[in-house]
Amino acid sequence: MEEIDPRHLLIRVAQILEQLDIPYAITGGMAVFVWARPRFTADIDIIVLMEQRHVALLAEALQALNEASYIDTAMMRRALERHGEFNFIDGATGVKVDFFVMEGTPFDRSQLDRRMLQHILGHRVYFVSPEDLILSKLLWFQSGESAKQYEDLASIVRMQPKLDWKYLRRWATIHKTFAILDSLKKQSG
Repeated sequence: MEEIDPRHLLIRVAQILEQLDIPYAITGGMAVFVWARPRFTADIDIIVLMEQRHVALLAEALQALNEASYIDTAMMRRALERHGEFNFIDGATGVKVDFFVMEGTPFDRSQLDRRMLQHILGHRVYFVSPEDLILSKLLWFQSGESAKQYEDLASIVRMQPKLDWKYLRRWATIHKTFAILDSLKKQSG
C-alpha cells in the first residue's frame, strides 16, 4: 500500500488560497513538523482570514481537486459568521484540512503579519512563526491540558534557540498563559 504524504495536498491548498487572495498560515502538527520535531499528523490545520465572497470560490476550487472530495458551503458560512472552523476532506487521499476562520483581532493580524515562508517539496508555503505556534498551542493546552500539546510546546522551545521571548511574554500575558510559558522556559534551561 502506498503511503500518503499530506504535504502534496498542503501545497495544492496553499496555492488555491494564494490564487483567491485569502491570507493564510499553516499551524498545528504540520507547523510543529517544520519548527520542531517530526511527528505524524493525520490532518492539516490552516488559519485563514476570509470573507463571504470567498466561500463559493474556495469551495469550488477545493472540490475541483477531486470529485469525491467533501466540502460543505453551509458549514463554511457558519464558520465565517462565528469565526469557527470548517473542513475539507480530500477524496483522493482521505486527508482532512481544518480551516480556522480568524476574527481579525490584533493577535490574528499579528500571526498573519509574522507568518513565514517555508519550502515544502520545492514549493513556498506560509507557516505561522514558531512564536505564534507556541502561543496558539498554549491556548489549546490551557483549554484542555493535552500531553501532546505540551510535548509540542517543549519541542518547539527546545528546537528554536532564537525565539522572541519579549513577543511571547507580551501575548502570553494578554492570553493569561504566562505561567505555562514561564514553566516551559525554565524547563528548557
